[in-house]
Amino acid sequence: MRFDLLGPLAVHRGDRLIPLGSVKQRLLLAALLLRPNETVGADELVPMLWADDPPPSAAANLRTYVRGLRQLLGEERIPTAAGGYLLAVRPGERDLDRFDAAAARGRDALTAGDAVRAETELAEAVTLWRGAPLADLPSHPLLTRWAAQLQERRLLAEEDYAEAMLAQGASAAVVGRLRALLDEHPLRQRAWSQLMLGLYRIGDVAGALDAFQQARQILAEETGLDPAPQLSRLYDDILHHRPSLVANGFTGSGEPAPDATSPATSDPGGRRPEQLPLAVPQFVGRATELARLNALLDREGPATVVISAVSGMAGVGKTALALHWSHRVSDRFPDGQLYVNLHGYDEAEVAFPDDALQGFLEALGVPPSRIPTSTEARTGLYRSLLASRRMLVVLDNARDASQVRPLLPGAGGCLVVVTSRDRLADLVAAEGAEPLRLDVLTDDESMSLLAGRLGATRLATDPEAVTDIIAATGRLPLALSMVAARVATHPTFPLDAIAAELHSSEARLDMLADGDVRRVFSRSYLALSPPAARLFRLLGLHPGPDLSADAAAALAGVPTAAVVPALRELTRLHLLTEHTPGRYTFHDLLRVYAAELADSSEHAGERRAGRQRLYDHYLHGAYPAAVLLQPQWAPIEPVPPLPGVIRRPATDHDAALAWFTAEHRVLLRMVRQAADSGFEAYAWQLAWTLNTFVAPRGLWQDQLAIQQVALTAAEKIDDLAGQATANRLLSRAFTRLGEHEDAEHRLRRALDLYRNLNDPTGQAQTLHNYCELCFLVGRLDEALTHAREALRLYRMVGNRSGAARTLNAIGWLLATTGEYNQAIESCTAALAEQRRSNDRNGQAATLDSIGFAYDRLGDHARAVDCYQQAIQLFRDTADRYHEAETLVRLGDSRETMGDQAGAIVAWRQAARIYDDVDDPAMDEALRRIERLTETTAGPCGVSG
Repeated sequence: MRFDLLGPLAVHRGDRLIPLGSVKQRLLLAALLLRPNETVGADELVPMLWADDPPPSAAANLRTYVRGLRQLLGEERIPTAAGGYLLAVRPGERDLDRFDAAAARGRDALTAGDAVRAETELAEAVTLWRGAPLADLPSHPLLTRWAAQLQERRLLAEEDYAEAMLAQGASAAVVGRLRALLDEHPLRQRAWSQLMLGLYRIGDVAGALDAFQQARQILAEETGLDPAPQLSRLYDDILHHRPSLVANGFTGSGEPAPDATSPATSDPGGRRPEQLPLAVPQFVGRATELARLNALLDREGPATVVISAVSGMAGVGKTALALHWSHRVSDRFPDGQLYVNLHGYDEAEVAFPDDALQGFLEALGVPPSRIPTSTEARTGLYRSLLASRRMLVVLDNARDASQVRPLLPGAGGCLVVVTSRDRLADLVAAEGAEPLRLDVLTDDESMSLLAGRLGATRLATDPEAVTDIIAATGRLPLALSMVAARVATHPTFPLDAIAAELHSSEARLDMLADGDVRRVFSRSYLALSPPAARLFRLLGLHPGPDLSADAAAALAGVPTAAVVPALRELTRLHLLTEHTPGRYTFHDLLRVYAAELADSSEHAGERRAGRQRLYDHYLHGAYPAAVLLQPQWAPIEPVPPLPGVIRRPATDHDAALAWFTAEHRVLLRMVRQAADSGFEAYAWQLAWTLNTFVAPRGLWQDQLAIQQVALTAAEKIDDLAGQATANRLLSRAFTRLGEHEDAEHRLRRALDLYRNLNDPTGQAQTLHNYCELCFLVGRLDEALTHAREALRLYRMVGNRSGAARTLNAIGWLLATTGEYNQAIESCTAALAEQRRSNDRNGQAATLDSIGFAYDRLGDHARAVDCYQQAIQLFRDTADRYHEAETLVRLGDSRETMGDQAGAIVAWRQAARIYDDVDDPAMDEALRRIERLTETTAGPCGVSG
């Protein structure tokens, strides 16, 4: 298959041209071909297809175009890739790659003096061009910039080809090609020198001299500069008919004239610009990032401009990294270094491209009187000067790609490092910049930074305080440096006192104010559009640790589609991080700053409305998901949903499980925040929904924490139903954690409340839980009494699911007292009802009870079958805690049957689950494994 970009876009399979479909589909293919074998994000492809005005259905349309390309090219060409799409291209399939390879071979031959081979290779390269790159596609800024870069490579190849043809004596053919080239690109001095030589060799001396005058006039008008020395020497050689001009060979005096003014002309004094500022002392860490920058050095070439786009949040150390690395490699750039601080986020000091170009041109030796007035002319002169140089260019603190683009060299062996809070995705897509995102320091790097500033001896006086300081600063280099400065200027202050100052979120930014952390953040904030700035403030109301686009939309009170552009803007500027697809997180200090803005900028009414929208979003996302996870649980009556909100609740068990998996850490914080901010009803109801997720996983400490908050919240607003529910669920956590007295106190309080509420279902649930507690403390008769009363209440209200679960509890109690047949009878009746109602989690518990009874009756094979069914059902319902309990019993039965290997496998699985949920039952599972392995070990150790 061949992919042709050097002209209208075309794809061939063998000799057959493949029709590529609609314009949008061809644009998509072009975008993927520009970055072959690399995943291109959907957020990068959408602007390519729709510019700044994507339709609401853009994502769906994009998938349609991808399917179309897969049908045309083959499924294997566009494999599934996380976060975007990838086009698999084999070596030599793109005409662009064949062009680059042939041009490089020709250039190498020229360098070696082999004009014959050079002419052959370069002829192959230039004949690959069929017109302007991607000429049939609509004009798009990204494509236009890429085509301009590619056009520069073509012109260099054309000049190299002319060089080879002149060396071969084909002067007449050269003249026609060069006239056409110079009509479109009149500033290329090398082409002028080749034209002059070609004209001279075919006998047109007057034409050669006239060509020099044309070149001098155009250069003066366009750049204000004189012709390069090589061009002037060639003019003098022609005037004097020097013999060297007649012999076939390379142009002029044996060396090619540059594309524009040479270093000698632009800087008569031979000055070498060295503009790098002082590097940050005691630089630490960043080994991976430094290695990636070092790798860029290997990509340099005579016609290659290498660009690195270093991005990250404010204060993360982008400038420090860029300067540290630049000083380390400055010797690799013999023509010097250029540096400019673009002040992209300081409105008062922002450096416009034409001002930066003025500084660069002066550093390169151009007299101020000869510097053009327009930005375009300055850029052209700047690129001409750098075309023959090998320089390092550092563009620091850029606002966006548009500020950077005029400052990029067009050709030559330069390397450019750009730092920005913006991700510079346009620069990556169009100019092929290598993205390098800088994150906060690691713990070890943070420790090294503090040790470098304060000394390891000082840190050793209180390592715990140092750990607290690192955590409080979020490992942000700027914040760490500010704390180090405070410690250094107050040598008598103990480290734990400094750490204590950082504990309060409100005080943290105050302490760091001397280091301008607020000011640094504020510059990013002030660069935002009004919708993004409002969203940033409102996000300060979210407790974290992350949030979805739907949650952000709820906070802002707009549809999700309307909030996406603002999220993209915040992410692009590193005020938010999209740490997984569709989920966003703050750095801790930025969260504090956003919350501070929300408190100062938003009216109290707007803050309260934003919080209510937020809690409404989570409650009415969590409640339907909770009902799907635990359909047999008695429901609560949630706070009515706010009107006019489009919701996307989970519709099946798997979707509900995925929702809670993504949101449960948020909900843990949300429960407490809702209670603290005057939304107590939301607090206890969110806690109830979260319980459907944490309890089956054995996350008892989480359950304890949220239900304690829920109980306090419900008591504060005198909500008896909330108090009853929180007391009952609190008792469950206490029971599992072994706090039996506290559990019984809560159960009795719940029973009293449910009786006062005349709620028989609530009483039955509580008695069922009381039954379990009594069993655990050895009060079996009382346990049976509670279970039978719960059964009566469930049957009285027609709650067949609750009755079935209670029948299982009765069966279990009977089995533990040796009444195995009665136990099986009770559990079998429970199982039949649970299968009718599709209570899969209930079935799992009942099969476990039946398995236990059969095991005690000596029917181990039947017990194992019941246990295996139960384990699968527990897994299907994501009930890991009870899965582990049943795995332990399965192992016991297998051991009794003589299947020691099977027993160990089951116990190991149980131990892993207990370890995951931090349950001490893991120790008992490990003791079983150890006991069995000791008894089966042979003379050389444990058997196979």
